[in-house]
Amino acid sequence: MSEQRNPVGWFEIYVRDMEQARKFYAEVLAVELEKLETPPGMEMEMWNFPMFQDAGGAAGALVKMEGVEPGGGGTLVYFSCEDCAVEAGRVEPAGGKVVREKFPIGNYGFIALVVDPDGNMIGLHSLS
Repeated sequence: MSEQRNPVGWFEIYVRDMEQARKFYAEVLAVELEKLETPPGMEMEMWNFPMFQDAGGAAGALVKMEGVEPGGGGTLVYFSCEDCAVEAGRVEPAGGKVVREKFPIGNYGFIALVVDPDGNMIGLHSLS
């Protein structure tokens, strides 16, 4: 019998300007991103968000890759926060746009919706 897991195991957010994207996410989420080594022959740059092998939730990275364009397209990644209003307050000074300020989602807490400088919409989620 296999161990039960959440369905998302990894995510990637595609960007045009890696330096701008790294700065945006580092400022908004108050984290440090780490450069990932890419396999030989792959023309891409990847910087991962802090990840812990045995922790819950999904890990992921910012990715700059030829032929893959960023922008909103139907998939939304939510970042966990203590209070999503705090991170939402960092969005515009970091170069992004707040689409919806913090609002309740019933028994599941609160979310805010924001757009990064590359046009990717992301969600911020908190229980309070």
